[in-house]
Amino acid sequence: MPPARTAALTCAAFVLTLAPAVPASASAAEGPLSRTTSVGVHNAYQTGTFPYFADALDSGAGLLELDVWTDEWFGTWRVNHELVGQDNNCVGATAPEQLRDGGDGDLADCLRDVRTWHEANPGHQPLLLKVELKKGYHSASGLGPAEFDALADQVLGDALFRPGDLLGAHDTLDEAVRADGWPSRLPPPPGSRFAGGGTPSTDAFGTALPSRDTLAGRVVVYLTPGTFEKGNPFDDLWTDEEQAARLRDLAAEGAVDEAATFPAVLGAESGDPRERYDEDLRPWFVVFDGSAPSYAGGVDTSWYGENDYLLVMTDAHAVSPAIDARTPSEDEAAARVRELARLGATTVTSDWASLPHVLSMVAPHGSELG
Repeated sequence: MPPARTAALTCAAFVLTLAPAVPASASAAEGPLSRTTSVGVHNAYQTGTFPYFADALDSGAGLLELDVWTDEWFGTWRVNHELVGQDNNCVGATAPEQLRDGGDGDLADCLRDVRTWHEANPGHQPLLLKVELKKGYHSASGLGPAEFDALADQVLGDALFRPGDLLGAHDTLDEAVRADGWPSRLPPPPGSRFAGGGTPSTDAFGTALPSRDTLAGRVVVYLTPGTFEKGNPFDDLWTDEEQAARLRDLAAEGAVDEAATFPAVLGAESGDPRERYDEDLRPWFVVFDGSAPSYAGGVDTSWYGENDYLLVMTDAHAVSPAIDARTPSEDEAAARVRELARLGATTVTSDWASLPHVLSMVAPHGSELG
């Protein structure tokens, strides 16, 4: 085993023996996803962050981030931080005993790790999987939004919480969350889980189908434009627009169930940041992702909470006064999570991989704090 992974495993083993210092609030953990605040890890696929992606999944984090590059020469989705190469902690496990055997897989391998871990941990806390598509889609090479959704569907299957699950009988995602909000993090009590208290829907084999009323054991995948894409002067159609246009078009065809992933608005702004898009794209964005220092620096976030949108605040450590990006004390990190929860974040992210008790926190959302 490489020395870096050995050291990281030793560190992980040490921190997991600590007594819980910042337990999640039980009442918060039972609330709707949009009324609670969880903690995520930036670039969770890097071996310097976690030896294996399974370690990231085991950490209790509510969000894990992947950087993905479209490789038009080989027709693959590469997981890597830099433009060239493929260096990551994904192994492509198809059984739990394989989750820490190998590495440097592609996107399909990372998703297989998620699926295998999901099957070994039924009823796990909701997991947001953030994908930064570094240089955007390359549809001409078969690496477009339809192909991305097809891969996610093929590998993750019924583990996904899809746009169609959120949409229900509504016309747009915006209408759905404004009317019904997001589902709860944990299953409601017996008798209230299914609409009208009736019998749950089943498939052809009599297996209960996932309820919209709970996100326990589900994975929400959302995509943001990448740094390379944003800096490319020849790319005027970014990931967020392509993904939203796909949802709009599928809904018009009555085929929104084919969608597997959500688009996200990237960047903190005052007011409704969706005004940058064409009007018919705006109601397909209900996930927002931006810098915590920008939100904390004067952006009014009450609009997000009032409409039950998901608001992911990144770089939580950089909010003034800044704390360490990787190894703050548990008290410092937990206090920062609660501070951003009061500001309305539904997830905050940093590089706190060595703080599992912080990563597993679920704090009351700002709108619930009074």
